[in-house]
Amino acid sequence: MNLLKIASLLITLVFSTTISAALVERLDGLAYYDTEANLTWLADANYAMTSGYDNDGRMDFDKANAWAVGLRVGGIDGWRLPSTVDVDNDGGTYTSIFQGVDYGYNITAHSEMSNMYYNVLGNSATYDTDGTYQAGTFNTGPFINLISYYYWSSTEYAGNDDGGAWSFIMGNNGSQSDFYKLDDHNAWAVHSGDVAVIATPIPAAAWLFSSGLVGLIGVARCKKS
Repeated sequence: MNLLKIASLLITLVFSTTISAALVERLDGLAYYDTEANLTWLADANYAMTSGYDNDGRMDFDKANAWAVGLRVGGIDGWRLPSTVDVDNDGGTYTSIFQGVDYGYNITAHSEMSNMYYNVLGNSATYDTDGTYQAGTFNTGPFINLISYYYWSSTEYAGNDDGGAWSFIMGNNGSQSDFYKLDDHNAWAVHSGDVAVIATPIPAAAWLFSSGLVGLIGVARCKKS
């Protein structure tokens, strides 16, 4: 193995972490990082209540967003509510609400909450894609206080001129639809990216080490030329 390959391997060992699962613990168990979606979720899915911010954790749309944006957990701020991509499916026909686009059941894309529910936690909806009733499942994974109820998305609903926003139903339901912003729903905070990168900056020694390796690479290249 030549010097260039050795240096490259050492840099990889310093700056990378081997991840063997989709959800990795962060902030001493206060959050979990979804390695596939590059998204960090609070471990407590009803932290608004357990933190004392709200009596039952159910708030209207504006209050829920304000709560998430104002959070500071484990020294980290920049939290928000999960987002939804409105692709204007809107359940136009009876069968479309079971097909998994943006409105209805079996949505495995277009929504950070639906991705968590279906793809990460492996849950199934109350109805299959043909509209046939099924029991549904509700795995909660490592999360606590994940309520079998409605959870606000941060995304407003484009098809509602009266002030609607997207919401996702946890439990063994798994459906997504719009509700009036004045309704009281639960809120689950997320953070874009891996909070470990913010919480644990690379030590100065690591930078010096990597600089030395880069110098070695330069020397090796000079010798070859």
